[in-house]
Amino acid sequence: KQWYQRRVRGVSVNMVRWVPMESNPEVWNKFLKEMGVGSGWEFTDVFGLVPELLMMVPQPVAAVILLYPISENTEKLGQEKLGGTSDVSDKVFFMRQTVGNACGTVGILHSLLNNSGVISMGETLTKFKNDCSTVDPMQRASLLENSEVIASKHAAAASTGQTAAPSADEKINLHFVAFVSVDGTLYELDGRKPNAVSWGNCQSDELLSKAAVACQRYMACDPEEMRFTVVALSKID
Repeated sequence: KQWYQRRVRGVSVNMVRWVPMESNPEVWNKFLKEMGVGSGWEFTDVFGLVPELLMMVPQPVAAVILLYPISENTEKLGQEKLGGTSDVSDKVFFMRQTVGNACGTVGILHSLLNNSGVISMGETLTKFKNDCSTVDPMQRASLLENSEVIASKHAAAASTGQTAAPSADEKINLHFVAFVSVDGTLYELDGRKPNAVSWGNCQSDELLSKAAVACQRYMACDPEEMRFTVVALSKID
């Protein structure tokens, strides 16, 4: 990890930045293995959002992660959905993001920790979730920021991508968000926002199709933009 200077309320503070993680299921699955997550669940590419291509994604799906370029239009949509969220189930695991370039890892953590009942977490994630159980989303972000174990495993996975990893201080305008079904609702989990964002009713077996609709809404914000990627966390037998 590296440090950079940011001014907060007029005071210069040190902030942590990690090397960005490539949007690549092979890299993410290496991270799962590094973290000790039990076998049987893997990230897989979603090659398209039409029903015929969604049928190719292994089921069941525990989470969907969208990579998108941040723009004025996507920010407007995100704030619109945030403003329309009145209640969030207390069963949702949500954390803020204070580590630069860690949105991929935060998305993976959101995906896993909202499915701890069906996915074997392993020692590292179990301890992290237990440590997070009595603190608020910003304090959870601080726990991640200070976790040398998770930081080292992130770095190990980020170094294995097919493309050269950018430096930790390189400005990146691509962002990952996770979609999960919790308590009958589809939630978007974005560590830049103050809380989980509701996208409406969603049972667990509807997650892929309803998350696909949410992803399409983001893609429609910038129809000429090509830098969108969708990945699903699927059960692999």
